[in-house]
Amino acid sequence: QVQLVESGGGLVQAGGSLRLSCAASGRTVSIYHMGWFRNVPGKEREFVAAIRWSGGTTYYADSVKGRFTISRDTAKNTVYLQMNSLKPEDTAVYYCAVKRFVSYYRDYEFQGSYDYWGQGTQVTVSS
Repeated sequence: QVQLVESGGGLVQAGGSLRLSCAASGRTVSIYHMGWFRNVPGKEREFVAAIRWSGGTTYYADSVKGRFTISRDTAKNTVYLQMNSLKPEDTAVYYCAVKRFVSYYRDYEFQGSYDYWGQGTQVTVSS
């Protein structure tokens, strides 16, 4: 089992920045990827970014590429999402998640590939 706790959400004006954190505990040796997804009411949960735990390779959705940066601190078992140049359409509940295995090409983009999820943190971007 892996437990995840997100923090860092809040209210920010368009063009501003926020940094989300997600601390993992428990069986962290099983982590292969950690990812960030977001949920807007009425829409499917959307992939935002992911990072390979070993090596740190990063992946981004086109909608956030160049604005968001995912990183990790393996000593602290924590993944971060630095969000810059925020837009109102970035408003959502953001979730971090852990994936333990690789099943198919680019499976990190799909929420069904993840095994553990955090409780979510609200990000609101005002115009």
